Amino acid sequence: MPANDAGYYVVRKKAVPEVLLKVVEAKRLIESEKVPTIQEAVDAVGISRSSFYKYKDDIFEFHENAKGTTVTLLFQMEDKPGILSDVLKLVAQYGANILTIHQSIPIGGMASLTLSIQILETTQDISGMLELMEGMPGVHRVKVLSKE
Repeated sequence: MPANDAGYYVVRKKAVPEVLLKVVEAKRLIESEKVPTIQEAVDAVGISRSSFYKYKDDIFEFHENAKGTTVTLLFQMEDKPGILSDVLKLVAQYGANILTIHQSIPIGGMASLTLSIQILETTQDISGMLELMEGMPGVHRVKVLSKE
């Protein structure tokens, strides 16, 4: 990948270095006005100002930068009645708009599903929604394919 490429990656929280998670927490403290200065925010989370400034524009919570975008998800799910319905109900409960649904013909009792959703200003925590989807009975895999 060229050095000037501004590509994006979706990484699970457990794979993110601690300093980057602390930058996110410091940004949250500043935005919520729980602390009045950047120095107080970095002191509260235990990082240096230089670390904060180095990463502040490159790390954000998934839902923070998703508003107004389209997220395409790939699911591997069992071919049983009600599983797709439960996934779609969850999307509706979180206030996202379903744009497209494409399900493959099930093979061996498993189906692949691609779901594109539009993240609206009123959409709730997308990360939380994805976690719930991953834990739903009959859902074996949820992967973010793209975010546009």
